[in-house]
Amino acid sequence: MAKNAKVVVAYRLGVEMKRKPFETSCDGIAIRGELFLPKQSGAITVVPLCHGIPREGPRQGDPGYLPVAQRLAESGYGALMFNFRGCGVSDGDFDIAGWGRDLVAVAESLAAMPQVERIVPWGFSGGAAASVWAAAHSEKIAATALFACPAEFAALKAVPVGSALVEYFRKVGIIRDPDFPPDAEEWLKSFESITPENHIGRISPRPVFIIHGTADETVPVEHAHRLDRAAKEPKQLLLIENGPHRLRESPEAIDAAFEWLGKI
Repeated sequence: MAKNAKVVVAYRLGVEMKRKPFETSCDGIAIRGELFLPKQSGAITVVPLCHGIPREGPRQGDPGYLPVAQRLAESGYGALMFNFRGCGVSDGDFDIAGWGRDLVAVAESLAAMPQVERIVPWGFSGGAAASVWAAAHSEKIAATALFACPAEFAALKAVPVGSALVEYFRKVGIIRDPDFPPDAEEWLKSFESITPENHIGRISPRPVFIIHGTADETVPVEHAHRLDRAAKEPKQLLLIENGPHRLRESPEAIDAAFEWLGKI
């Protein structure tokens, strides 16, 4: 952890950027975040940073995606730190299919800004699954990088429908309405509808970068191989030796994403 802390400090030194609030809506739900823009003017590529499914509350001292957003702005890109529905400062309740629609709405709002030239989401875990679906359904997205992306959510089928899973997310705080979901069976089916393995092939001819840690215990590395087989060119697969699930904390993974972004 100490090594990662040093990286965070390095990203924050000398950063010159503009920060402004961001808000859009999807399905009548407010999706909020903060936009980081480089100080220089001109057309830019914006990277929406798509977080994963929370499993716990914020960890004390954890800067989250802020170091990545700052580094993007320092490097001349735009970055959007935002929350999917049910999370953080956004409204609504957790719905993985809704997350895909949220990102499409985010991309459309960004594309309407005159300085935004391209939109390239970086998705992490569940946010990566949403990124695949959104890229497959919106031409506004020029490319996407997928960190620790599941090929599918079949493991959730072992959890009792309408009880343990919903109550777990309620305790985490991402299901807020006591009457949500109105139909637990349909809500669970949304995980099948967004299955990344079924949608990733539709992103071509736009580039896809799949990044996965070989020591990921949450999403086994085999998921990365399955996604790579399902994806079409142009695509790239990078395995981080002994890399964890939380790849935003991996300098090797983030450095590789910056290199890929510069090339495309």
